Amino acid sequence: MALSRLEGRLRRHRRIRKRVVGMPGKPRLCVFRSHKHLVAQLVNDFEQKTLLSCSTHTKAFRKQQPRGGTVSAAEQLGRLVASEAIKRGIQQVVFDRGGYRYHGRIKALAEAARQGGLQF
Repeated sequence: MALSRLEGRLRRHRRIRKRVVGMPGKPRLCVFRSHKHLVAQLVNDFEQKTLLSCSTHTKAFRKQQPRGGTVSAAEQLGRLVASEAIKRGIQQVVFDRGGYRYHGRIKALAEAARQGGLQF
């Protein structure tokens, strides 16, 4: 029986999460992608706390970039995540692609976060 796209992504995500763990000194940068928006979070898995959350849903982001499901929006979100993380003293992260292919919007977000100063 064939898996649906969501079931396949969740299976890949569980497989990735076996190895990718966010620590207090090196949180996990996890990404969620929908058709219209992107969400990026920095998570400390040991304390089970979200340290930082940025999204294309917010009004401040929508003023700069009206459409949230584009590669340029992903790049801008990556730069935003990097600048906010550095303000909070976080410079190293572990990238969690969430079961998505490292390609398109996911790749653009990761590359922009690297250019913004985060180390993967």
